[in-house]
Amino acid sequence: MTDLLLNERELSFQLYELLDTQALLTRERYAEHDRAVFDATLDTARQIATDFFAPHNHKGDSHEPTFDGERVHLIPETKAAWDAFAQAGFLAAHHDYADGGLQLPEVVLRACMAYFNAANISTVAYSFLSIGATNLVKSFASAALQKQFLTPMLDGRFSGTMALTEAGQGSALGDLRTSARAMADGSYRVFGQKMFISGGDHALTENIVHMVLARIEGAPAGVKGISLFLVPKFLLEADGSIGARNDVALAGLLHKMGYRNTTSTVLSFGEHGGAVGYLVGEANKGLGYMFQMMNEARIGVGLGAASLAYQSYLHALNYARERPQGRLASNKDPLAPQVQIIQHADVRRMLLQQKVYAEGSLALCLYASSLVEDAHTAPTEAQRHDAAELLDLLTPTVKSWPSRYGLLASEIGVQVLGGAGYTREYPLEQLYRDNRLNPIHEGTEGIQAIDLLGRKLGPRGGDGYRLFLDAVQGTLQLASVDTHCLPLAAALGNALNTLKPLTVELQAQVAADVDLGLANATPYLDIFGRVVVGWLWLRQALVASRALRAGATGSEADFYQGKLQAARYFMDWELASLGSQARLLKNANRVCLDMHDRWF
Repeated sequence: MTDLLLNERELSFQLYELLDTQALLTRERYAEHDRAVFDATLDTARQIATDFFAPHNHKGDSHEPTFDGERVHLIPETKAAWDAFAQAGFLAAHHDYADGGLQLPEVVLRACMAYFNAANISTVAYSFLSIGATNLVKSFASAALQKQFLTPMLDGRFSGTMALTEAGQGSALGDLRTSARAMADGSYRVFGQKMFISGGDHALTENIVHMVLARIEGAPAGVKGISLFLVPKFLLEADGSIGARNDVALAGLLHKMGYRNTTSTVLSFGEHGGAVGYLVGEANKGLGYMFQMMNEARIGVGLGAASLAYQSYLHALNYARERPQGRLASNKDPLAPQVQIIQHADVRRMLLQQKVYAEGSLALCLYASSLVEDAHTAPTEAQRHDAAELLDLLTPTVKSWPSRYGLLASEIGVQVLGGAGYTREYPLEQLYRDNRLNPIHEGTEGIQAIDLLGRKLGPRGGDGYRLFLDAVQGTLQLASVDTHCLPLAAALGNALNTLKPLTVELQAQVAADVDLGLANATPYLDIFGRVVVGWLWLRQALVASRALRAGATGSEADFYQGKLQAARYFMDWELASLGSQARLLKNANRVCLDMHDRWF
């Protein structure tokens, strides 16, 4: 089935009613746009996703990339999808007109990406990575490097990757061993091996631009000695044409349980004298630069998980409305017609749970994308600062919450379909496998938890937490005078009153004993995430309540009633366990910390 991507009414609600994206048109950067341009761009994304991405989603999963020792082979539909995406301008969509871009707001681009994620997340991964690599080149590379590489990356002739992980380390980037040797001409020779490099080799483009973290010989140990290099697959001639093959070799392909049409590669740099690399920015500041791409990727992974969750929800909903089975418990007549399974309360419970996870995740990711936009184009410096601080605080949650609960939405979808959910004749089993990768991509839950509690809320944390509390209090105040939302506000207020003293207590624990304080960081991340998403559900409920009071009827009234009911579910069920979980954390529970290796 290729006709179920996203609910277009939902996307419109998120963009224009919850986020008021249309207000961006008052900013000078978007003076030449209007809502019709935004909507036409979304329609184009949906059409390309439907025509070029969705039809081969299953085929790409069952016909993985192969490597014959010289060249990687992908199913041909992958190239057609890449070309359609690039020719429509999506690789350059948010860049300036002067650079050949469409000057599209970040949040509109990410809404477009949601369509591609929903249609075929493993094929769009090539584009997703290239967008991030291009942003890195634009932000930090020299004018000379930009002149060589930026235009072909924006128009889709070159693609890009991020090359961080090595066989001996994953998230502990301070321990990386890839090295770089300075040459007399100002270039470097890069030596080492990277693994799990998505999109690391293919024939979709003329060239692949690897953004590589390495340590210049003699640089300090740890993260302070890491530099960023641009290492192309092929070197360029003086006129910009493709030259000799660089000393970057594909050592092999890895085969994952999901995202199977994305090449996952092991790359060897410098086996024959050194791979030519070009320093990006200043030496020893590479990790700071790469954090731009990593944080973009974290939001993107969250959005991918949200999109797959939404796919899982829509397919399960469609199946539940069509599949007859059994009768209501109150009906004792064995000859009565069977009812569709959506008539059973337990199935509606599962669907409602999927709905709150999928739509909550989508709201979280698009809100984060709106903060990215505000951090760059908000009218005042203070507004830009606040948006950046709030985004910095929320990024670990934006990555982790959809990855965890979006996966659960996919799991529930399998359950709704019953035995059919396990078969390849239905899309749920692939959606589950694809979504299972997202809790690992761009840092596990544990990594995000340490980032939130140890860094964002630690001594070096910024103003993000205060801004977040102020925003939630503002929403609670609005909800306190709304009949529909008053009980929802009370539940969220109680959750906030659990979170605030817990945060203070854990900050003190981290300051006193960092190992003990961070031992239970992941449960704290979960509590924090549920409060954040609860806040977004209350905001959605306020919009729905206003629309119903204004006289929404028919399918519009049903849509808004569904929003209110989903918000009620979230407040009643998803916030219910916060108190008991918080008590364990406040008491500095040592069970996990004190467990010994030899006891397992």
